[in-house]
Amino acid sequence: MKHLLQGCLAASAIALSTASAWAADVTLTISSWAPPTHGVNAIFWPKVIEELEAATDGRVTAEVKYGLAPPPAQFDLVLDGVADMTWIFHGYNPGRFVATKMIELPGYEGNAEAASVAYWRAHEKFLAAADEHRGVKLAALMTHGPGLLHSNTKVESLGDISGMKLRLGGGVSGDVGAALGATGIRVPAPKVYETLASNAADGVMMPMEGKAGFKLNEVAKHTYSVPGGFYRGSFAVILNEDTYEGMSDEDRAAVDTLLGEKLSRIAGAMWDEIDGIGMDALNNTADNSYAEASAEDAAKWQELTGPIIAGVLAEVSDKGIDAAAAQAFIAGEMAGN
Repeated sequence: MKHLLQGCLAASAIALSTASAWAADVTLTISSWAPPTHGVNAIFWPKVIEELEAATDGRVTAEVKYGLAPPPAQFDLVLDGVADMTWIFHGYNPGRFVATKMIELPGYEGNAEAASVAYWRAHEKFLAAADEHRGVKLAALMTHGPGLLHSNTKVESLGDISGMKLRLGGGVSGDVGAALGATGIRVPAPKVYETLASNAADGVMMPMEGKAGFKLNEVAKHTYSVPGGFYRGSFAVILNEDTYEGMSDEDRAAVDTLLGEKLSRIAGAMWDEIDGIGMDALNNTADNSYAEASAEDAAKWQELTGPIIAGVLAEVSDKGIDAAAAQAFIAGEMAGN
């Protein structure tokens, strides 16, 4: 028994020594929202952690925590150092972000990965001049796939949308709702299910991923789309500046290889993946349906987008940015990606 105990203690010491050798020097706290099963939490953050560990040979890792703050407060949470990293939806902070609306415009053609890469490149070339993420380290920019209309009442034409109460996330989606004659209701994405289940709204504008990620297949059974989508949502991944600057030169250089376009591409690919999961949820739910705009409605939609786009270009131009050039650049990058 004595020899057995000594052996166990020796084995424990070796295990602890090995664990210590592999322990990370820096563990970032990631604040996140949306359900844990949502793609950002189930796919994106695990990938980010994997990439951080790989780039730094395990010296930097991270852990995800929920409930630290509601979605609109995530920027300030990281700015104040309560968390080291998070993802934000720009539309939750109206007035604080304007240049970010450039990626939200209707009319772009392409998937979320192409859009997210184009968004990052447009930021570097045009949008960074607005300095709208000052105080934090901008790690990535991303957008979800084309925004669609999900409702429990079947929508078969643009005219059916007039008079509906729609949950709209903010930003350009609010302008779209107004142009279509809908009344906008502002609630964060995690509240969408209960908002629809209680009939406080008739529908919601979200990408296809919401069918699974927010269980819209249960409370918004019918989906209606227009070419290119009604809008796209603008998101950022941000880091606390003190945390970033506090890393060793070696680790900061390693982390830099992940940030920017690479992380934006990873994020966009994740949105495309979960759009596919959402479509599967729609197809596998017997009472769900999907309808595309008729040629007549598609043409009408193009007319309606004119004032929306002009309004955003004017807003962004007031920030000293060549908004028209930025729009053309994004469209061209998406076409070539």
